[in-house]
Amino acid sequence: MTALGFLYPGHSAEDDYPRMEQLLGSDIRLDVVHTDIGEDAHRVDALREMGAPERLAAGCEALRLSGAEAVVWACTSGSFVYGYEGAHEQIRTLARTAGLPASSTSFAFVHAAREIGATRVAVAATYPDDVARLFVDFLAPAGVEVLSVRGAGIITAAEVGTWGLDDILTLARAADHPEAEALLLPDTALHTASHIPTLEKEFNKPVLTANQVSVWEALRLTDRRVNAPELGELFTREPIVQVH
Repeated sequence: MTALGFLYPGHSAEDDYPRMEQLLGSDIRLDVVHTDIGEDAHRVDALREMGAPERLAAGCEALRLSGAEAVVWACTSGSFVYGYEGAHEQIRTLARTAGLPASSTSFAFVHAAREIGATRVAVAATYPDDVARLFVDFLAPAGVEVLSVRGAGIITAAEVGTWGLDDILTLARAADHPEAEALLLPDTALHTASHIPTLEKEFNKPVLTANQVSVWEALRLTDRRVNAPELGELFTREPIVQVH
């Protein structure tokens, strides 16, 4: 049994995790611990507070008790809002606090893009434009070029959690670019675990979504490889590429 730990802010799309656990097979467990979201706002100051060390530390003991072998801060905006170097420091601090290999959803996108060989991407973000632009800025130092980005201007994770497939498709169509090698949907408040095959068929390219890449990243941290085509092209590639 491989137990993977996720620090998830608040309650929006956490039911993606039992869905993905079901698709991964019986020997992988996804343990979700909810962190205090503070103010639910896609606004830079609120996002920095959401990702503060003490908020993440509060969930670490529960993950240790669950037997987790790795921990992922499952919040994209609450990590990239610190910038590339700041987000690195965030997960270094988390690793020290948890005593476990650690990462965040922002770095999960970087590593997943490398895994599928995508250096030019499109971003369909539920965030306001200024926050979406910070994600673009985060990806650049990692060698991921964003050819097009579209923000939906949504302020709260709670509202994002109400979105269905039609809403996602509308935003993704507006964001896609013909030369993009992958389409990225960066919000962990967005329900996507049941929609990835539909999205990849619609856009004829790999689709990377926040909760999907978070799980893949936790598996990478524990050197596990799982073939789960229902979770998209990312989960069908061999052999695993180790990113240092």
